[in-house]
Amino acid sequence: MLRHELLGPGASQHLLPWITELLQQEGITLRDLGAIAVGIGPGAFTGVRLAVAVAQGLALASHLPVAPVASLDAIAASAIDHPWIQAMDVSKHQFTVAIDARMGEVYWANYSVMKAAQASGGNTVLPERTGDIQLSRPEDVQIGISECVFGSAVTQYSSHFEEYLPSSQLDGSLGVSASGVLRCAKAMLAKGRLIAVDQLEPLYVRNKVALTSAERGAK
Repeated sequence: MLRHELLGPGASQHLLPWITELLQQEGITLRDLGAIAVGIGPGAFTGVRLAVAVAQGLALASHLPVAPVASLDAIAASAIDHPWIQAMDVSKHQFTVAIDARMGEVYWANYSVMKAAQASGGNTVLPERTGDIQLSRPEDVQIGISECVFGSAVTQYSSHFEEYLPSSQLDGSLGVSASGVLRCAKAMLAKGRLIAVDQLEPLYVRNKVALTSAERGAK
């Protein structure tokens, strides 16, 4: 069962009630689960901290391991269902995920994935990140041989990305979803890559979260 809504400010007030509601609909408790998956960032500082704190509390209370999922990996996991990826007649796809990091910067990473139709046993093959998640100015994003770019940075910095790819291969609407996080978590569970709750922490790519007055004035 899945629930995903874009609520904006105040979304945190719905988190625990939704969890309770979903468990009740399935007739299970937290202890019946195999693990708790959570998006650990990078992303909005308050949202990431809240998500990690709630996951810590639930995992600790129910003695469950945790699947920490990077936000860009979750977007990449959803991207493999995109019509552009599905329509490409090649065995291996290359694409970039880039999201707005504010302060004139973006978080980004490159991915590769084998075509789903060629996956062993017909199972979905998740994209493989071909390096660390980076933080840079939009003009420093290394798209390389990517065929598509997904994520909110496409909308925020469309003119930059359109210098490298046609607009038909850019999609700024694809963001982190519960289904993307779940896909990554299932893969982590299968590979034995879950962690104990005391190891869970947010993924911070940016060390500095605010500009000084002088820095803001210089922009």
